[in-house]
Amino acid sequence: MCVDLFPICRSITGNGVRQTLSYIKDLLPDLQLHEVPSGTKAFDWTVPKEWNVKDAYIIDPDGDKVVDFQKNNLHLVGYSVPVRKTISLEELQEHLYSLPEQSSAVPYVTSYYSPRWGFCITHERRKNLKPGNYHVFIDSTLTDGSLTYGELILPGLSDKEILLSTYICHPSMANNELSGPAVTTYLAKWLTGLDKRIFTYRIIFSPETIGSIVYLSKNLQKMKNNIIAGFNITCVGDNDDYSYLPSRYGNTLADRIALHVLTHTHPDYKRYSFLDRGGDERQYCSPGVDLPVVSVMRTKYGQYPEYHTSLDDLNFISPEGLLGGYYVLKKCLECLETNNTLINTVTCEPQLGQRGLYKTLSMKRDQKNSKDVLNLLAYCDGSNDLIAVADIINRPLWELMPLIEALMKNNLLKALRKNQ
Repeated sequence: MCVDLFPICRSITGNGVRQTLSYIKDLLPDLQLHEVPSGTKAFDWTVPKEWNVKDAYIIDPDGDKVVDFQKNNLHLVGYSVPVRKTISLEELQEHLYSLPEQSSAVPYVTSYYSPRWGFCITHERRKNLKPGNYHVFIDSTLTDGSLTYGELILPGLSDKEILLSTYICHPSMANNELSGPAVTTYLAKWLTGLDKRIFTYRIIFSPETIGSIVYLSKNLQKMKNNIIAGFNITCVGDNDDYSYLPSRYGNTLADRIALHVLTHTHPDYKRYSFLDRGGDERQYCSPGVDLPVVSVMRTKYGQYPEYHTSLDDLNFISPEGLLGGYYVLKKCLECLETNNTLINTVTCEPQLGQRGLYKTLSMKRDQKNSKDVLNLLAYCDGSNDLIAVADIINRPLWELMPLIEALMKNNLLKALRKNQ
């Protein structure tokens, strides 16, 4: 999937976004595609004109293409206006962007809301540009069109919802862009195949910032009423860190789930503050919206040198990295599906032996499982959900579930209410 989508020139609007969503829809046939016209108001924002580009290049005084959009779409500043002219090197330099500290990288630069044109180039190439006149050509259009996003609603037994949101607006970058849609797509495929879902899942593929703002402007009240946890999915494909960025106050069910999973699967994860935000958690957790949304990532955006450059390529991500991001988020969703509030039905400790539970729960006849059983019964008092109980006794919820199911089967625990 990442290999297929990597060459596409995506932006916040345009045919690259549609092409990407069409590819995802082939994998998720129930994905609904929506078009929002240019000029549409969304809170304090307005959907911009649609941008499309066919070609762009720079030809040096010797007639050689020194920058070619067809070879790397990061060479063109996003939303560049059309240009066809010959200019001096001195004037051209005013429209060039490079990174002296990463001289072999092409930077990713955009100018969505201020009309301009420009090219991104490696600093090595920029230093070697010859004096003389350069022919600059950008075949782009900025027209009244629309912003496109994809929405998949997977109904559950409950109207209460889990939100999964990811981006489809960056051009050829692998971890910062394609890892999110890839992992989200396969989480959606897994959820679609479940025999039973407790919760309804709202899964969004949209351009960053303006896309989530537009989506919230159309669905805010329903989302506020129904969403109990959400995950902003980005930067989940590299082989390095696992990271957690909380909701605005860090006190939601999504925060608790993310911390529980990461603590037991990757205890060396990096924990960030909401002050470190930079993705669509800015919109989902903003005042007046206040949705319980967190980000669970591999290496956080902005924290790896390849970020927003041509070095964030297909070699920077890996199948193992993507699978790791997928499994952590899948574990978060599994914990949400199994989370419940239970209450002990007996006074004092139950006699496990007469119910045949001791042998079932302690196959090696050690005390570990028996202690877990007694701890579960001690803290399942109707005031703690299962995530809270698992945190108190410092055990991963998924390892406790067979014990919980056995206790419920023997009427030693019963559900008091679903944690909604």
